[in-house]
Amino acid sequence: MEKNKSHILVVDDDNKIKELIKQFLNEKGYMVSTASNAEEAKFKINIFDFNLMVLDVMMPGQSGYELTKEIKQSRNIPIILLTAKGEVENRIHGLELGADDYLGKPFDPKELLLRIKNILKANNNKNVLKLTKVGFAEIDLSKMTIKLNEKIKKINSTEKKVLIKMISSPGKIFSREEIGKISEISKERSIDVMITRLRKKIESNPKNPKFLQTIRGSGYVLWIK
Repeated sequence: MEKNKSHILVVDDDNKIKELIKQFLNEKGYMVSTASNAEEAKFKINIFDFNLMVLDVMMPGQSGYELTKEIKQSRNIPIILLTAKGEVENRIHGLELGADDYLGKPFDPKELLLRIKNILKANNNKNVLKLTKVGFAEIDLSKMTIKLNEKIKKINSTEKKVLIKMISSPGKIFSREEIGKISEISKERSIDVMITRLRKKIESNPKNPKFLQTIRGSGYVLWIK
């Protein structure tokens, strides 16, 4: 299974719709598995870690509503419900059960793609904000703190923006220009000062950094391990 590809489960008893969605999402670079009913879907959920589910409401056996309720009790898989019913009460019912979004049939595949992208992006941002370890430092972006050697230091909103990007792409070299755009800092000297401040909060030995390193002539890189 390829890395860095989101894996989506499409659950629909209509084979034509199911295969059309699968083909469209495959062409857009997603891995897609399919299921025709709730039982098949639950079987595959126990085998694979899915990043998102596209789930039809009206299916024989357990409905999409019932399956959503069951899944959300034990797993945090984002779910987009598909239904031919467009009434407000049905949409609200699905959201109350824990669905992340709702799309009425017939729909434009481009709209489904946009909703998938938005949910995955939001979900990735939530994951980044969880506690992240960089060496011996514990970075908590939700609390805007870094704990190192039992000492807790605060980070500001500018440092947080830069860390979110760098933690999301460990090993990627960020040029000063990129960091400037992320942090909204224009002067290279000010960017260097900010990185130095972050080093003092992350590194056990800031003068000999192991994790937040300078790549001469290119920029900066953050190594998680």
